Amino acid sequence: MISITEKTLKDLEFYTVLEAVASACTTEPGREKALLITPLKSKELLMDALLQTSEYVSSFDNNNALPNHGFESITNEVKFLAIEDSYLDAGAFRKIALVSDTVNTLVKFLDKFNDYYPTLNARAQQVEYTKDILKFIDKVVDKYGDIKDDASPELQNIRREMNLVKVKINQSFTMALSQYNGLGYLDDIKESVVENRRVLAVSAMYRKKVKGSILGSSKTGSIAYIEPEATLRFSRELNNFEYEEKEEIKRILMQLSYAIRPFVPLLYDYQEFLTDIDVVSGKAKYAKRINGLLPHINDERRLYFREAFHPILYVNNRAKNQVTYPQTIELKPDNRIIVISGPNAGGKSITLKTIGLLQLMLQCGLLIPVHERSETFLFDRIMTDIGDNQSIENHLSTYSYRLKNMNYFLKKCNDKTLFLIDEFGTGSDPELGGALAEIFLEEFYHREAFGIITTHYTNLKILANELPYATNANMLFDEKSLEPMYKLILGQAGSSFTFEVAQKNGIPYGLINRAKKKIEGSKVRFDKTIATLQKERSKLEKTSQTLKEEEIRAREEGRKMEGINTRIQQKLESYQELYDANQRLIYLGQKLEDMSEKYYNNKNKKDLIGEFLKMVEIENSKRKKVTPKEKKVKEVIQKQVIAEVEVKVEEIRQEKKEKKLKEKPVDKPKAILKIGDRVRMVDGKAVGTLDAIEKKKATVNYGIFTSKVDLESLELVEAMKK
Repeated sequence: MISITEKTLKDLEFYTVLEAVASACTTEPGREKALLITPLKSKELLMDALLQTSEYVSSFDNNNALPNHGFESITNEVKFLAIEDSYLDAGAFRKIALVSDTVNTLVKFLDKFNDYYPTLNARAQQVEYTKDILKFIDKVVDKYGDIKDDASPELQNIRREMNLVKVKINQSFTMALSQYNGLGYLDDIKESVVENRRVLAVSAMYRKKVKGSILGSSKTGSIAYIEPEATLRFSRELNNFEYEEKEEIKRILMQLSYAIRPFVPLLYDYQEFLTDIDVVSGKAKYAKRINGLLPHINDERRLYFREAFHPILYVNNRAKNQVTYPQTIELKPDNRIIVISGPNAGGKSITLKTIGLLQLMLQCGLLIPVHERSETFLFDRIMTDIGDNQSIENHLSTYSYRLKNMNYFLKKCNDKTLFLIDEFGTGSDPELGGALAEIFLEEFYHREAFGIITTHYTNLKILANELPYATNANMLFDEKSLEPMYKLILGQAGSSFTFEVAQKNGIPYGLINRAKKKIEGSKVRFDKTIATLQKERSKLEKTSQTLKEEEIRAREEGRKMEGINTRIQQKLESYQELYDANQRLIYLGQKLEDMSEKYYNNKNKKDLIGEFLKMVEIENSKRKKVTPKEKKVKEVIQKQVIAEVEVKVEEIRQEKKEKKLKEKPVDKPKAILKIGDRVRMVDGKAVGTLDAIEKKKATVNYGIFTSKVDLESLELVEAMKK
């Protein structure tokens, strides 16, 4: 059972968070209930509250958004309905019907989408689903909050008769208006309405000549308002029907109240359910605003808040377009207490408040702005000593008040306590106050409590270094500018940078030296050592960050180069395969040429077929079996390579054409080719020997094969040596 004092709630500014949650609610009961949020008593209730909020947050981003849950409060109506022999008016029943319909819609929706909203659906299942309330009310009251004509046969007859009488009233009034207007008895305005009844606007001098009842006169007395005699008779009849209608409506509403009265407990449940949903929606909207989520709740007594933001500071800074620095902190059984030291305005107090407020919010069922890999456990008590603690009411000094608070800590502190103390030990003589603070810290430590304190006292820094399960920490400062970096570093105490900050702010160096002589040399040396270590830590932090960035860049470049090498290797392999395939085709072409020439000379089909089959078998023996998938991949790669080659070849050809056009060579007389000359194809590179010339065909020997080509397509490279 968790215990949180009012002082802790104020110290951590929890009510500011509740006001933000309440402002996100849509109903007045929801806003009132949100302001009363307190830590939940059991883990089961807490997990339900957290999961409900988390599920509602998820509804903002999926296609199954929760239906409207808004409603008007029916507390007064239900209270009145609970009184025996009482009855509500039609408008009140309309409000009840809307609440009932809203609940039914929500219950049905959550049941349908249970996979998305299991915890919210579990809450909805606690409410009875019934259409009886709507059925009873819809039979009597329409959607505008009026009694229906067919609410009862008697009411239907009365209203029918009333309508007939109203027609007669209008007819008789129209006749009277026409008659007296023709006689010139009426004023220019002719008619008016008095006490909801149509009257003639008769000039005062003719009022005695018009038969009827005078219902009033104008301010000047120049006009008398008279209801005609014929209309008056029908108006009395209408009054009788209106009385009967009123009595019948009263009877109907009494009957309806009697029918709805058994549902009074259910109506309270309905309003409670809708109020709870409204509070959950307020929590969800606030969570969305601060990027809140549900961290893992463990049983290993480990608090690990990674990249934790102070929600109030985060919202305020975002409104001003300012940066909010997150903090990462860890508490566990072998590191229970953290002592944060360092100069003021470095972020010590805000770090302390961040951890306390986030833990408090979580134990109240609110999602918190931390990294998704964060985790924590549940405390029975959260105790704080933060801010100005001077008690004017009790005439206590700051130090007396703090001692009184420490006494409360000593009474309640145990292994399920989280304590947060800002500026621990201040308010008294530094030596004596520091000694007493040291004793308090030892006591909290031996009781295995978890806590974070901020201090400037050297003895507390030393104690934190000596205790096995306590840790020093400091807020990083820039060693040159002495500006805070708002980053918590565990494992090392922080210097107060007292003299450095004084020097930066223009205090004469001579005065600072005199101040140094006033205190013990060992303290100055200790603080100076810590300051030096902090400066080194700051430098290392910057260097580490730079190295990380360079490492990331190097990895990215490495991955790019690896990709380029892979693509180049694939292209080289494809080019090699294409070249081998082309060489093979040239060889096969030559073989076919030889076979055809041989057949041309001997006309032996049997030899031709035998040699052809032999060649085919030799080629097939070289083939490897490939799967359809490998074949497809190979074909795609080959197509890409061929396409690239064709593009490149086309580019080369184009370049050659352009070059030839520019050069405009003078036509030379073509050399007469003779057997034995070294020749090549025009625009070709391969050089061969001219073996034979038959008519306009030439046989060229390229060494491994011969080829027959047109004599005109050859050009002389070297004449045969004599």
